[in-house]
Parts: sequence; C-alpha cells; structure tokens
Amino acid sequence: MSTVDADRLQEFFRPKSVALVGATDKSGWSLSTYNNLLQHGFSGDVHLVNPKTPVVHGVETHRSLSAIPGPVDLVYVMTPIEVVPLVLEEGAARGIRNYVILTAGYGEVGEEGVVREQEVADIARRHDLTVLGPNGNGFINAADSITPYGLPIPPPLLGGSVGVVLQSGALASNVLAFAQARNIGISLLVSMGNETAMSVTDVMNALVDSPQTKVIALFLESIRHPEEFAEIARRALAAGKPIVALKIGRSAKASRTAQAHTGALVGDDKTVDAAFRQLGVIRVGSLEDLMVTAGMLAETGPLPGNRIGVVTPSGGASEIISDRAEDEGLELPEFAEATTTALREVLPPFATPNNPLDVTGYVLLDRQLMSKALGVVAADPGVDVIMLLQDMPRTTPDFDLAVETYRHTAGVIRSSPKPVVIVGNVLIDVSETGRALREAAGYPQIAGGIEHGMTALGHAVRWSQTYRRHQSGADAPVAVEVTMTDGLPPRAGTWTERHASGFLAANGVPMVPSRVATSPDEAAHHAEEVGFPVVLKAAADDLEHKSDLGGVELGLNDAESVRTAAARIAGSLAQAGHDGTTTVVQPMRSGGTELLVGVVRDPSWGLTLAVAMGGVWVEILGDSQLRLLPVSEAEAQQAVESLRSAAVLRGARGQAPADLDALAGVVARIGAIAVALGDDLESLEVNPLLVSGDRIEALDALITWRS
Repeated sequence: MSTVDADRLQEFFRPKSVALVGATDKSGWSLSTYNNLLQHGFSGDVHLVNPKTPVVHGVETHRSLSAIPGPVDLVYVMTPIEVVPLVLEEGAARGIRNYVILTAGYGEVGEEGVVREQEVADIARRHDLTVLGPNGNGFINAADSITPYGLPIPPPLLGGSVGVVLQSGALASNVLAFAQARNIGISLLVSMGNETAMSVTDVMNALVDSPQTKVIALFLESIRHPEEFAEIARRALAAGKPIVALKIGRSAKASRTAQAHTGALVGDDKTVDAAFRQLGVIRVGSLEDLMVTAGMLAETGPLPGNRIGVVTPSGGASEIISDRAEDEGLELPEFAEATTTALREVLPPFATPNNPLDVTGYVLLDRQLMSKALGVVAADPGVDVIMLLQDMPRTTPDFDLAVETYRHTAGVIRSSPKPVVIVGNVLIDVSETGRALREAAGYPQIAGGIEHGMTALGHAVRWSQTYRRHQSGADAPVAVEVTMTDGLPPRAGTWTERHASGFLAANGVPMVPSRVATSPDEAAHHAEEVGFPVVLKAAADDLEHKSDLGGVELGLNDAESVRTAAARIAGSLAQAGHDGTTTVVQPMRSGGTELLVGVVRDPSWGLTLAVAMGGVWVEILGDSQLRLLPVSEAEAQQAVESLRSAAVLRGARGQAPADLDALAGVVARIGAIAVALGDDLESLEVNPLLVSGDRIEALDALITWRS
C-alpha cells in the first residue's frame, strides 16, 4: 500500500504553522508563497527563515529553524540544493515531520541530481519525515484556506469538492486558473514534484478518505506504482468517488515480454487504457476535459442511465447536441405522449415538443419558460438524466430580476426526480456578474461549452455504469485451480501446441481433437480416426510460428495425402534446422470466425488479456481489446463486444450468431488459467479460437514460461 500513512497526510495538509526556509526578497517564489498564505485566509503563524537577512517581505526573520519559538507544523524549503539536507536534519532534531521542498536540481537533471535526491530520501526514511517534492510547487488546501504554494494564486480561491493531483508544476497553476474561470471549486491541489518520498498514489489514498473530496482529478506523466494505483482506484470506485485522469505519453512502444502474436498487441498506452477502463478511471484528452468532467461529477454523482432529455433555447444547439450524443453513446429517446401533451401547454404554439427540446427564443418574454419545460421533461418516465443548456449572463440590466429567474430554475433543479446536468453553449470564463448571480441564486455548477459538456456527460454515464456493475458484484473475477497432467515437460522455455493444447483441454478449455504422430503412417492412421478432411501440423517443441516455415498442411482428404504432407513438413523443417518428424493431426474446421485470446505479462501492470479478431492476420487488422487479469465473465464479454468487428460474431452476412455468453466464459477461463499458473508464466496464447454459432474450439495454443 501507500508509503505515507493517510492519517499523516491529513496532518501534513492541515498545518497550523508554516516556516518558509530560504525566504528572500530576491525570489518571486518566496514572495508568492508568503503572499498566498497571508491573502487566502491562513489563520496560523508564518515564520520566515534567513540566516543572512534580518528583514524579508517587510517582517523580521529567524536565523534558523531552531530559533523559531513555538511549534512548526510544516517547513517549506526554498534553499540552495546543498543546504536542503541540513534543513531536514535540523528540523528533524526539532521534531518537525512535514516538509515541502521547492528546490530543483535533483533527479530531473541527471546522475548527480539522482545522488542528491537519494540523500533526501534517506534522510526522510531515517527520521520518518513526510516530504512533498523536491522540485514541486507545494499544495493548495482550498477547503481549509491553507496555501503553501510557490506561484501566485489569483483571487477568488474557490473551495469545492474536486481534489487535483498533478505531476507538473507549471500546469498546476493553469489548471487552477481554469477551475477559477469556470467556477469549479477544489478541495486540495497538489503539485507532486519528483515524488521522492510522497507519491501520487499516497495523495490519491488520502483523497479517497477525505470527506471534502467527491472527485479526484489527475494529471499523470507516468504511473510509478501500478499495483498500488490499481488498489486505490478500486477503493475509490467502491466509495463512489470518480477518478478523472489526463495521462500523457501515448508511446507506440510495444511490449517485449512475449514472442507470440499477443506481444504485438500489448503496448504501454493500450495497457493503461485497459487498466483505466477496468478500474473505473475516466481517461480524458485535455486539461479542459479533466476539470469540466471532474466538476460535473462532483455536482451530479452517479447517473442512473444513458437516456438523456435535453432542454435548450436553441435549435442549432439541439442539432449539435444530437450529433455529440451519438458520439458519446447517449440515447435521446422520444418523449412519452403525456410529456408532449404537457409541453404543448407551456410552450409557445410555434415550438415542437421533441427531444432535444427547443423552447425557442420565447424565453426572452417568458422568463420561467425554461424552468417550466424542465419540470415537465424531468417527469418523463423514459428519461434518466436531464441536460439543461443554459449560461450565466456576462452582464444583466436588472440583477435582482435575473436572480429571481435563476433562483426559480435552481428550485426546479433541486426538486427534480432526475439528475439535471447544466451545460453552457461555449467554453468561456464565468464573468464577475455571472459569478455573483450564481452565488445569489444558489445555482448549480455549469459545465463549460457543448463540446466539453457532452464529453463530460458521456464520461459520467459510462463511469456510472462501471460503478453500478461494481456495486452489484458482477465484476467478481473468475478463478480456477489448474490441473497438471502426466507427461508435461518442466515449466521452462516454450510449450508448443502438443503440450499447451493438452494442458488447456485438461483444464476446461474446449480444444479441437488432436492426435500426435511420429511417422507418416501413424499420421494417416490418426487421420482416419478423427475423420477427413484433416490438418497436419509440425509438433517440434522449439517451433512457434509453424505456418511461416511450412509446418502446416490444410485440407487433407485421404490417407495418402496425409503421408505425403507429413514428408513435406519433415523436409521443410529440416531445411530450417528443426525436427519435423513428429506431427499433430486434427480434423479440419471451416467457416465461423477466428479470434485470438492471449495473455502476456506487461512489465508494469502484470498479466494482461488480449482478445482480437483475425487469427494469423491479427497484427495487421489491429482489432483488439485488452483487460488486466483477473477478469469476470461480464468483463470478458464486454471486451469481445467492444471489438470493432464484433458484428461478425452477432451474425452479420448470414452467419449464425455466436453464443456470446459461452464465448465470454471461455475467454474468462483462459485468463483465470493464466492467473493460476502464477509467476512462472510469461505468455499464453490460443490462436485461433474458432467460433461458429454455439461451437467454440481452440485450434492451436502456445505457452511461454519466464526464464
């Protein structure tokens, strides 16, 4: 689990006194940190430490930490890099446990910096210190008005329920500025720096337990502790706290952990996508979407479904919303007859009661038209969520009248039996008039712009589905105990088809019948037993991609053709330096759809399941879905149904529809077998898995063991 205890972090982010060590009038960092503490409501003592300058920022300084009378709860270190260890040692001797290190020049600059950073880590560990940074700006505890942060914080500092954790110092201020511009309140914002002694997952862990925080927003350059991240994400999902993440670094670097086809499907960014999807982490593509989505979910919590009723005063906006709803997988159902009847009573005669609902520009004459229409739509039994398109005015000729109008709408929103999501037309700053009006009217949060608002709504609906599935227990993973049959070789190197298929068949994976032959005559005999036509494959233990070397013969219809094919295989493999005298005989299967189901050990996330279309063409088609193991049958079925070509499995072009429940069971079982094999396993691949109606058979398999 986290290296810093959550209770310690609660103490860390709530100091009653702060010492700024290295305070100087020559540094903008120093002045900003001092002003932030004084101007944003910190009620504790602020001590300035500078051994050479008696007055800094207009107040008397102390020569050292030891010279400060009374307790110090947090030390903010801004000294030259060579002085930092001395500050930590002196503070530890005084019993001070909490430190923010602004100073840079550590691991981010090279080997010498790495050595200096290790020294900081060693001191922290030796004295049991809680250290944020180095090379970080600090934190902003808006909920408690505690702001030891090294860049200017313009007013107003808006307290709220979004906790923000960033692996970037400079972007932290941009995120804060955007949140302020859109009236999104934060509980805590932390700029992590180098994470020498306190990690992103430590702060996430504390935010899951924080009563002030409803949503966690992350800017991630890397995930340093994947297993810990996954554990905390599961805790957040169980607690109903969404995590929204902007993860950068979409590298195409492929995993090198396996030689099978599966290895080409698993890359760093694809695996992160899969992990986030399973863990209920919402992945966004911009800083704007990060904060708009987090702000929306902080306001709404879990949403009951994807059927959206839209109320707007604009026909053009209705069309944009319709297009974006389709992009996001949101349904815009027709209103019930009772709803349309009730709407005709409140709408002007030239308005049409469709969904999306354009109440028209008549809102300028009837100031309560939007709220009346909203109340009607909210009662529609076929709608799960209401989307209200409404902005705060930038100016208003009659502030009191505007307050009355918005207060009335806010009352309808609060009394609505369905959640109401409010979205503005475009992404612009909330004006001072709009801010004052929202506060006076008690109006909810408005998501910025149709584009970002619809993106956020789609994310919120999908997260809510994951949350409900998790709460129901449908995500419980499949688990098995494996049976090791007689005659299997040691767990080393690669088990090719002969051994891998036998092992999987013994453990409940439906495999095509196979016979092993050591001569052409024996192969012909087995072919007569299993029935023509047959497939003949080389069974050499050191052979992985048999077809590339002439080790596979298809569609053999009689005994003589089997004998001839066996001789051809032996000759082809001999030329390639392999033994081809032992072969596997299988009945020839035709028709159906070929899938790949494979497991590979990702170096960061561990065993990862890949489901893909295409058989031998899998790498070219690139139609795959990844999931971290273990998985439930429901998760396996979702992976299959998320393939771009899943329509083929549902019976496209006259094919018999596949039994998707049974297919999900086979996929989940293959994953469970991989998990049960433990740390010895490097990769496991079934390719192809042939699906034809209710018949599911694995035609080939490969298992690779770790060295």
